Amino acid sequence: MNLENPKKFAMLVEQAKQVADNFYRPISRKYDKAEHAYPKELDMLASLLDGMNEGSSEATGATSASKRPSSDGDTGVRNSGNLSAALGAMELCRGDVGLLLSIPRQGLGNAAIGAVANDEQLARFKGKWAAMAITEPSCGSDSAAIRTTAVKDGDDYILNGEKIYVTAGARAECVVVWATLDKSLGKAAIKSFVVEHGTPGMEITRLEHKLGIKASDTAAILFTNCRVPAANLLGSPEIDLKKGFAGVMETFDNTRPLVAAMAVGVAAASIERLKELLAGHIDANYGTLPLNASHAEATLYRLEAEWEAARLLTLKAAWMADNKRPNSKEASICKAKAGRVANEVTLKCVELAASLGYGEDELLEKWSRDSKILDIFEGTQQIQQLIIARRVLGKSSAELK
Repeated sequence: MNLENPKKFAMLVEQAKQVADNFYRPISRKYDKAEHAYPKELDMLASLLDGMNEGSSEATGATSASKRPSSDGDTGVRNSGNLSAALGAMELCRGDVGLLLSIPRQGLGNAAIGAVANDEQLARFKGKWAAMAITEPSCGSDSAAIRTTAVKDGDDYILNGEKIYVTAGARAECVVVWATLDKSLGKAAIKSFVVEHGTPGMEITRLEHKLGIKASDTAAILFTNCRVPAANLLGSPEIDLKKGFAGVMETFDNTRPLVAAMAVGVAAASIERLKELLAGHIDANYGTLPLNASHAEATLYRLEAEWEAARLLTLKAAWMADNKRPNSKEASICKAKAGRVANEVTLKCVELAASLGYGEDELLEKWSRDSKILDIFEGTQQIQQLIIARRVLGKSSAELK
C-alpha cells in the first residue's frame, strides 16, 4: 500500500477542500443554530456531485463505497470508490460534519445499497437519497437484538417496529431498515429492506435535539403493518444459519471507514486552526524536541501523531475494500481509533485555545461537539474493540461477549 494519496484523486481532494473552506464553513454556524432547518445551499452541491459521478467511471461519495467486482475486469491493485469516498469525506468534514451528512443522495443508506444491492436494485434506487435505520429503543450497540419484524405476505413483507436515531431519516427519500424475518433464528434472520417515504404504515414520530451535527436531522420512525415489496429486500432472502449475521454486517465494512474519515477530517480542522491561533508560540517546523518544547507544543505534536495514525488506518481499510480484501477487522480498527482521536483532538484544541476555543467566534467548540457522535454511531468505541478482539483471537460472538 502506497502511503501517498493517489495522484488521480488530487483534483477531488482539492475540490472537497475548497467546498469545506469556502462553502461549508461560512454557513456552519447558521445551521448549528437553526437545528432541523434544511440547508438549501446543499442542493446545488448535490447536483454537482451527481454530475461528476455521471461523467466519470470513478464515482465519488457514499454510493461508491462497495466491494463489488470492477466493471472493467481489472484484477490488479485498485484505488477506487471506497478510497475516493474516504478522501472526500476527510476534506469535507474539515468544514462541517452535519452538512456532509445532509448532502442529498450521499447518506449512509446509499453506502448500504452500494454494498449489498443486486444490479437491478442498484438501477432502481439510483439517484435516491437513502438513510439507514438500525437502532431501536431496546437495541443500540447490539444490532443482533433487533426486534423490528418483517413477515412475508405474498409478494411483500410486512414490517412492524420502531427505529430511532435515523440520520437524515426525515429528509431522505427512502430508508434502509434492518428487520428480522424470524426472531427464533437469531441474528441470521436479520435482513435489510429499502422502504420509501410515503409508504403506508411508515411514520416519522419525532426529530431529536442533539449535542452536535445539528445541521443533520435525526429521526425516530414507526412502522405499523408497513407493506414493502419483496424486491426491496437487499441481498438474499434466504436465511443462511452458517453465514449468520455476516451478510448484512458487510454494510459496516464500507460505512465504518467513511465515519472514520469524517472523524479524521474534523480532527484535522481543529489542529489546523489551533496552529493558526498559536502561530507565535509554537515551532511549526517541529524543530524542538518534545522534551524541550512547551506544554502546548508537546501536546500538539502528540495529537498530530495520533491523527496521522488514524488517517493511515482509515485509508488502509478503504483501500482493502477497493481491492476486495476482507476488511472487517480493519474497518473496526480505523473506526475505533479515529473516533477516539477526534474526540481527544477537538477537546484538547478547545482547551489549548483557552477562551478563544470555548467561544462561538471560533468553530473549535462546534467541532468538539460534532466529533462526539463519530465515536458513537456505526458502532460505539466499546463495540469496535469487542469486534477487534474477536477477530484477533479467532472467537465467535457467543464465545466473547
